[in-house]
Amino acid sequence: MAASLLPCPPSSNNYRMGQLCLHMHPDQLQKSIMCLSVHIQSKACNRKLYMIPGGAISDRHVLRTSASAGSIELDSTHQGNEASFSVWGPNDPQGRSKKLLDCSRNPLEDTTDFEGQLQELFDEVKTMIKMGNENDAIDLLRANYEAVKEQMDSGARGIEQAATLDVIALGYIAIGDLKMVGSLLDVLDEVVDGLKDDELLLDSVLTHMGSMYSALGKFEDSMLAYRRSLEILEREYGNADEAIQLYINALQVLKDSKGMPLDDNVMEKMRIEVAELLHLVGRGKEGRKLLEECLFITEKYKGKEHPSLVTYLVNLATSFSCSKNFVEAERLLRRSLQIMLKTVGPNDQSITFPMLNLAVTLHNLNQHEEAEQVAVEVLRIREKAFGKESLPVGEALDCLVSIQSKLGKDDIELLELLKRVLAIQEKGFGSESEEVMQTLNKIVFYLDKMGMRDEKFPMQRRLSMLRTKYKHMVQY
Repeated sequence: MAASLLPCPPSSNNYRMGQLCLHMHPDQLQKSIMCLSVHIQSKACNRKLYMIPGGAISDRHVLRTSASAGSIELDSTHQGNEASFSVWGPNDPQGRSKKLLDCSRNPLEDTTDFEGQLQELFDEVKTMIKMGNENDAIDLLRANYEAVKEQMDSGARGIEQAATLDVIALGYIAIGDLKMVGSLLDVLDEVVDGLKDDELLLDSVLTHMGSMYSALGKFEDSMLAYRRSLEILEREYGNADEAIQLYINALQVLKDSKGMPLDDNVMEKMRIEVAELLHLVGRGKEGRKLLEECLFITEKYKGKEHPSLVTYLVNLATSFSCSKNFVEAERLLRRSLQIMLKTVGPNDQSITFPMLNLAVTLHNLNQHEEAEQVAVEVLRIREKAFGKESLPVGEALDCLVSIQSKLGKDDIELLELLKRVLAIQEKGFGSESEEVMQTLNKIVFYLDKMGMRDEKFPMQRRLSMLRTKYKHMVQY
């Protein structure tokens, strides 16, 4: 499943998109449209930006694998409370195993090597998915999970186990298995709870956890993870404004030195991270300038139709939506879709995320007829790609209901669509999730409007119980 960037509609039409995802495309897109969305919050809006471009997703968290398509074997050896594990496949004919994790080594000495291992794992998973070998990717992730699980059973619960679980969870995000992501996050949460804040890589693991919790609709857990990550960064670097200024100064030094090309990956990542921070602290206008700079540099060095432009176009569209400039957001989203259509075609699931974003933007511009057409097309593609009971489909249905309500569509039809959304959310998020509560609220509204009292009362009781639960959670 891939991520989208939705403007926040009025509360009466409130719905959320999937918060975390990776776009997987053909070979020519190797490093162009693969990105991790980062959840951005402010008083004015609730957004996320594609903040990590292709090739940089696991720059700070990584894990070795030698497994390829085919069977995967797992070997383990125990030495007291320490354990080391190997994962290999048929591409290792001489049986030479590459260590997945080795708890006996000094993590400070081998941090770089460990990062390289994690990167190899994530790269291999992405390649398998891109080649259509999802089952092999799942086997690889499962083998690595079993390896780290045995280590944890032996008493190892450090940053290496946390970072490994983090990357495995990101792999399942790429596959679209959110149920497995939820299970992994439960385990990962137990590990990070026992870690001290000065552990290397912990801030990045927590940031990823925040995004993944958002993808599952667990926004309270998401904010807790983000908050701890921010506290770690603030203790290390000062407060957010100081960190931003340090970044800006470093960028200026690199520019003035002229020792590094403007399109260098390091400089690109720095610009993106500064833009992320600026949006996080409510300085969206400054953040947009940096995103526009990224767009300009990419156009200059790669051309105006290069797939890597999509990331920056969608980011900018999201930023403009935050500032209520929906006209500019529409222009940018249309351009991003034109580029993607030339690369992946009109029926690829990846185009549905900027498409649904466009539908919401058109909705906010009161262009409801075209918004409906776009949303219906998104629904068609997603049903075929993900299945009719999948969360991406529920997301599209919820959007379509909001649009069609403005068009005055039949209340009975809208109610049936909402019941379908409810069933999908109950399965994907749980029967007591915040998403379920919001959909119940809409269903109760339509039942009351149509005078369906017998059906309304049990739904209303359930809604009241959920409201009470969430009210107590907020107070606590």
